[in-house]
Formats: sequence, C-alpha cells, structure tokens
Amino acid sequence: MSDTVNNVQTGDGANSMNSEESFGSYVQGWFKRIRSGDLGSLPIIIGLIVIAATFGSIEPIFFSGRNFVNLLLQMAGYAALAIGVVFVLLIAEIDLSIGFVSAVGSVAMTLLLLESGSNWPWPLAVGAALVVTSLIGLLHGIIITKAGVPSFVVTLAGLLAWSGVVLIMTTQYSQAGTIVIQNDVVIAIANEFLEPMWGWVLFAIVVIGYTAQQLLQRRSLIRQNLSPKPIAVFVLQILGLTAVMGFIVWYANTDRGVPVVAVIILVLLVFWSFIANQTRFGRYVYAVGGNPEAARRAGINVDQIRITVFMISSFMAGVGGIILASRLRSVATNTGGGNLLLNAIAAAVIGGTSLFGGSGRVSSALLGALVIASVENGMSLLGLASGEKFVVNGIVLLAAVLVDAFSRRSRQSSGIA
Repeated sequence: MSDTVNNVQTGDGANSMNSEESFGSYVQGWFKRIRSGDLGSLPIIIGLIVIAATFGSIEPIFFSGRNFVNLLLQMAGYAALAIGVVFVLLIAEIDLSIGFVSAVGSVAMTLLLLESGSNWPWPLAVGAALVVTSLIGLLHGIIITKAGVPSFVVTLAGLLAWSGVVLIMTTQYSQAGTIVIQNDVVIAIANEFLEPMWGWVLFAIVVIGYTAQQLLQRRSLIRQNLSPKPIAVFVLQILGLTAVMGFIVWYANTDRGVPVVAVIILVLLVFWSFIANQTRFGRYVYAVGGNPEAARRAGINVDQIRITVFMISSFMAGVGGIILASRLRSVATNTGGGNLLLNAIAAAVIGGTSLFGGSGRVSSALLGALVIASVENGMSLLGLASGEKFVVNGIVLLAAVLVDAFSRRSRQSSGIA
C-alpha cells in the first residue's frame, strides 16, 4: 500500500502534473479566455493596425523611416509617465498631478544646470530633480492615506499648486518664461542615436535576455510541478519578439538610428516590470488593488503600499519631464500643461490597465504610449487643429475605457473576476 502511495507521489502523478499542455488545447484555452472577456493586448494590437492603416493610407509619409524614428521619440516621454500611472491605477487610485510634477522636475534640473547659477554636474542635477519629484509623491501619499482624502482631490490640488510652482520658478529666472538647457549630456538624452552596429547589439541583448527569462520561468514551473506553455508557443513568442525587434532596429537604421531615449525607456520598462511581477511589493500592489480590506487582513501594510506607489508615480513623472525637456532643449511656463496629463493616463488605460484596480501590466504602458504617439503623430501630419486633436484623443480614451468596462463585466459574468 505504501509503495503504491509513493509511486503516485513521485512517479506518474508528478509527471502528469508538469506534463506540457498541447498546442491545440492552449489555443482553445486562449479563445475561451477571449470569449469570457480576458482580452489581454488584443484590442490594442488591433487598434495599432487600424491607426497605422488609416494614417498611412491618407499620408504616406507616416510610414517613412524619419517619421518612425520621430514616433519613437514622441512616445518616450508618454511611456515614462504612463509606467508610473500604471502603478497608481493598479491600486484603484488616480494621480492628476503628474503633468506639472514632471514640469517641476525638469525646471528644477534646468535651473541647477545653469552656468550662471548653480552650475551643478548633470548627474547631481538630474538626481536632485528626481528626489524632488519623489518627495512630492511622498507628500501626496501621506495626505491620501493619513488624512483619508481621496486621491482625486489631493492630486487635483497638486495639479493647481505645482503648476503655480512651475510658473514661479520660470518667471523668476526669465521674464520671457523660457529657459534653455545648458548641458550637452542632458540634451543628448532625447537627441542622440545609436550607431547601426550598436542598434543590432541592443537587438541581440533583448532577444537573448527575453529567451533566458522565458527559459528560467519554464524551468521554475516544471520544478513546481506546474504545466509550462507548449514548446510551440514558446518558440513562436521568441520568433515574434525577434521579428519585431529586428524590424524596429532595421527601420530606425534607415534614418538616424535607434534613439538613445528608447534604450532608457526599455531599461525602465524591464526594471519596473520585474518589480511588479517578481517581487513581494508587486504582489502586494495587485492585492491592494484587488481588495484593500482583504489585503489589510492578510497583514499587508496598505498605507505604506499606497504611499510608495504615489512616490513611484511622481518619480516616473520626473523622468518623463526630463525626457520631454531634453527633446525640446528647454523648459517654459507652459511646461507640463496642454494634453500631457491626458496622454499619460490615456496611455496607461489604453494599454489595458484597469481603472478598477488589480489588473494590468507595466509593459502595457509602452503599447498605450505607442497608440497615443501614433494618433498624435498622424494628426500632426494631417495638419489637424488643436481642438480636433483633443476630440480624437478623447474618443480614443473613451473607447479604451468602454473596452475595459465591458471586458470586466464579461469576466465577472464568466467567473474570472
């Protein structure tokens, strides 16, 4: 009898648990998830195809190598801000201050770099600016958690207050309201490009790194007696990433090359994806977003998680502000204004992060930023007025929210969420 039990535990039973799922059953399961409302990145991929086909057919320049590189530059700032927004949305909160928080960071950095002023080395100036924006997030988080004020109200107040701070900082130095960045390294962040050879080195690093990560994940699942993805799916994913990255590098090299800022965004994306998916903090963020009361009863310090998330949001806003300032080579009284806030939040939502909390991926921010940048880029090529751009962006955001709402309802009715 005991031999039989041992055989079940260590023999065929264990093998059956970690046996690989067939490709056909995996595809059937994927379609089943789609029908039940778990759409993943499908809507955004379809949206990108529609956007590219629409603008490309109307204005062929949209598909040129120069415009493709411009698109990578345009999306970088939005992507940085959207990564921070994803963390806030994951806990079912909102941060309306990120536009002007990003401006505070970029203006502070610019003032510290002035040769006629502080003349700080660029690493110290950039670091100090990011510390300032992180402290702003700390302030917002403390008020939200300790005073119990809704994040909408606190960050709306922040939007007004920090816009005033930007105005004060810029006009005190320059009556014209524009301050030119006086550091070549900072300017190079969004205005330098990789040599073709280094572009292909980046391609190799990304493909090899992703392959290694997937192999380690597969090995971990097998060790835990869990079924890994079919080997065919694994191979298709690697080939898909290879094709996409190869196209990006090749297409960018037909013009100026891969922008340095794109490499910076890629590094940030990998880092924050690791934090969200592979760390205890990341698991706590999803738990708080899914059910804060249950998370509290499970021993999670919910207030600490919320404060940290708002610090991440403001930190990434500072990063985005520095990128945007570098691209323009200056800051001004209107820095952080316009549709920057709308585009950053829209990028996170369009990327698939739920407004209801507990659902979304950091990597989705990149896809969302690509959609926003593609729409803005296409509208600029068509010469649309600012009012028309706002209308189109509003429609795109509303469509993303409706998809999220319908998807959530479908998942609830099917028992997934």
